[in-house]
Amino acid sequence: MITRTEQGPVSEIAQLFPEQGKWTEEDYFSLPETNKIVELSEGRLIITPSPTTQHQKIVLKLSTMLFNHVSSHNLGEIIIAPMDVRLYPGVIRQPDIVFMKNEHKDRITERYWGVPDLIIEVISESTVKEDKGEKFFEYEKAGVPEYWIVDPNMQTIDVFQLKDNAYYLAGSFGIGDSVNSIVLPNLNIPVESIFKRGD
Repeated sequence: MITRTEQGPVSEIAQLFPEQGKWTEEDYFSLPETNKIVELSEGRLIITPSPTTQHQKIVLKLSTMLFNHVSSHNLGEIIIAPMDVRLYPGVIRQPDIVFMKNEHKDRITERYWGVPDLIIEVISESTVKEDKGEKFFEYEKAGVPEYWIVDPNMQTIDVFQLKDNAYYLAGSFGIGDSVNSIVLPNLNIPVESIFKRGD
C-alpha cells in the first residue's frame, strides 16, 4: 500500500503537467530533453516503449541505405527518431525515418521538421495499432506524399502514396522484391537486405 508520504512528491510533480487531452504545443516543447519517443496528438501526450534490438537494426540498415542514396544523388536530407515532426497544429510525431526533399528544406528548423516528403515506420507489437491507424490518417491528413510501413514479422514493406488526398497501396514488397519509390528516384532496395539476420 502506498502511503500519503510515499505518493506525495509524485503527485506534486504530476500536477505540474496538463491532464491528458489538454496538452498544447507550448506544453510539449517545454518538456525536458529525453531519448524516449514522446509525441503529441490532439491534446494527448503519447510515450512509446523503448524499441527492440531487431527494430533498431532494421532502422539502422534502412536509414543507412537511404542516406547513401539520398547523399549520392543530392536529393535532400534523411533523419531518424527521436526528432519532432510537426504535421499540423496540435500533432507532433517522431517517425522512425524521415526524408525531406531539397526544395522543402525551408520546412526544417532546429526545433522540429515540418511536413516531410517520406515517412517510414518500423512496426512492433506496441506500435502496430498506432502506425496502421492513427498515424496513418495523420500522415495522410498532413499531406505526406509517401508512407512506408515496415513489418519485421511478415518481412514486408508496404508503400502508400498520396493521391487525391488519400493513401493508396502502391506496392507491398516482400523477400525477393526490391522497394522503389516515387519520392526517391532510382531507389532500389532489396527487401532481403533489410531483414537479413546475423550481420
